[in-house]
Amino acid sequence: MSGALVIVATPIGNLGDLTPRALEILQSADVVYCEDTRRTRTLYSAHGLKVAHLVALHEHNEMSQIGEIIERITRGETVALVSDAGTPGISDPGSRVVATVVEAGLTVTTTPGVSAVIAALGISGLPTDRFVMEGFVPRKGSDRAAWLDAWDSEQRTIVFYESPKRIAATMNELAGRWPDRHVAIVRELTKLHEEVLRGTAGELSTSLANSELQGEITVVMAGAPAPAPVSEAVVLDAIDDALADGATVRDVATQVSAALGVPHRFVYELALQRRTAKP
Repeated sequence: MSGALVIVATPIGNLGDLTPRALEILQSADVVYCEDTRRTRTLYSAHGLKVAHLVALHEHNEMSQIGEIIERITRGETVALVSDAGTPGISDPGSRVVATVVEAGLTVTTTPGVSAVIAALGISGLPTDRFVMEGFVPRKGSDRAAWLDAWDSEQRTIVFYESPKRIAATMNELAGRWPDRHVAIVRELTKLHEEVLRGTAGELSTSLANSELQGEITVVMAGAPAPAPVSEAVVLDAIDDALADGATVRDVATQVSAALGVPHRFVYELALQRRTAKP
């Protein structure tokens, strides 16, 4: 007998988004581990399915359930894993289960489907060829500051989740840093009141100042523009200044490379040439 863990993507709004294959797995699996058994029962009821053996698996008990899941798969059972909405493991419980099952040399497969990340990105109107998913940004303190600082030079499209209670403050913060970056605030995806607000960070910050959004929110923000190329003359001037201050060629390469964003080896070779050329 061959058991497997099946990651089942479930609707993030419209219950009709559940795929036929996902329905088949939910009906035939020996056991279904779910973030909230009540939400999953509703899904079964909506599709007229006989409720399977449901077991709760959430952020507070995920680690304690892994041993049982491994045992079930080992003895040949099909184990399905679902979250409340979307794809398990994507900002939802499940990633540690998958990692452990893989490490045990057991089968992991999926019935792919809805993901708020991909859905929001697809309708945002922003570049989709390269993007980074940031999940929920830290709420405050140095962790949040460091997170946002990294976005100063992040050239990929940025996707993250935000609470409706904090979205106005977050947009105000983004506007303070990057007022001209384009943003799409995607709200209540696939639900009755689905809405997409598009504009620059500055424009959206102003529009949200006296309003309050409701529901599940995914934010898509354009990445930083590519830096302008640095001319060799500018690099040479920086090298000469550093050498004049007594820095070694190795230190010059490190300092100038970091300051101007040019390759370390390129700076090192120029610095070596400049030092050799000086009497």
